[in-house]
Amino acid sequence: MRTLLGKAGLLGSVSVALGSMFWSQQKTGSNPAPAEYELKLVQVLFRHGARTPLKTIPDVIEAQWVPALLEAPPHTHINYVVTDLQGGPRPPAPVEESYRKNTLPGGTFPGQLTALGMEQLYELGKRFRRRYIEESSFLSSTFNPDEVYVRSTNIVRTIESARCLVAGLFQQKQKEIVPILTTQAESEILYPNYHGCKLLKTLGSHRWTESATLPDIAADLQSVQSALGIAAHKQVDFILIRDDMVARETHGLPSPPALHSWRSKVEQRAVDMMCHIYAPSKRENLQLCVGPFLHILLDNIDEKLQGCSSDPNRKLFLYSAHDTTLIPCLMAMGIYDMKWPPYAADITVELYEERQTKEAFVKVSYVGEDQLIPGCSGVYCPLQEFKRVMSAYSLSSELYNSLCNSGEGAAAP
Repeated sequence: MRTLLGKAGLLGSVSVALGSMFWSQQKTGSNPAPAEYELKLVQVLFRHGARTPLKTIPDVIEAQWVPALLEAPPHTHINYVVTDLQGGPRPPAPVEESYRKNTLPGGTFPGQLTALGMEQLYELGKRFRRRYIEESSFLSSTFNPDEVYVRSTNIVRTIESARCLVAGLFQQKQKEIVPILTTQAESEILYPNYHGCKLLKTLGSHRWTESATLPDIAADLQSVQSALGIAAHKQVDFILIRDDMVARETHGLPSPPALHSWRSKVEQRAVDMMCHIYAPSKRENLQLCVGPFLHILLDNIDEKLQGCSSDPNRKLFLYSAHDTTLIPCLMAMGIYDMKWPPYAADITVELYEERQTKEAFVKVSYVGEDQLIPGCSGVYCPLQEFKRVMSAYSLSSELYNSLCNSGEGAAAP
């Protein structure tokens, strides 16, 4: 009976989570473009869906992360293949291998996309379907690899998230296998790469440790540890506590009652830690975190406008990544709202051309809401203004690699 009741409670909580998520995906904060603007290109950076925690809070009631939570809904399946960036075999995945060295209570591995997470990305795909297929006929209704490029970090939860988004976007309609491209860990630029960039490791690694020892954060952490009964010598911080807390809440699994009164403080302090880690006031640190990715976004725009792309029919770029990608990207764009990006959050960058003058404009939205980029004269931002804003942080791969392998910071603007 306890098991049945537990499942019923879980299903109820999951229904609430899905209902809330469905509503958020259908918000009308991103409005149709004026008739004089023609949509030319869409690029989407999105976070994976709900997952099992990366680590569990020690010394507290354990949630049971059972394999049934990971069963993929049939409508999220597509025929896909994971390759390297050149279409060759999938590279080794050391990050994923590190997750699989540990097992969570209940029998699953840390960091795995759950059925709920798959539904979240499927719904995100349906949101894009409404916008780019049903309302505008911008994309073909069936997956076409000439039109759509899919790239993911080489981690199972982001690969599966990309799969589910594509399934929702095209309603499983495909004439060809969907290629999902990845790269080797040392050259990954879809998250801040502390292992592949020596300078970023020098600039940023100590900030991770330092962030938990800042006086206000350290005092609150001590209070939370005491309230939860976590031994003082256990290694925890607000990011770890938040990760486990949100994973439990999202899946309707029990949390320590004492944690409820600390929930908002945990959220606030986890964000405070990330702001210290990414240090938006330190330009070079943020450059090395997202500069290469921002450069790719701009390159894709230039190639589209100049007609020099090797894939001239390409209309949509999908990048499946992490909260640690979205946060510094939002910071660099000047639109970070000081909240942790939810599961399946997306930053969408649309390129438009004015039909008469052929002037190019960029519109950025975050979780479906149009954003006014500081430094832009409007939501539809003239391309040169957008480039000027991004130039503070964008880094070519050559400059990024040169900086990473040097002991010197980035040049002043």
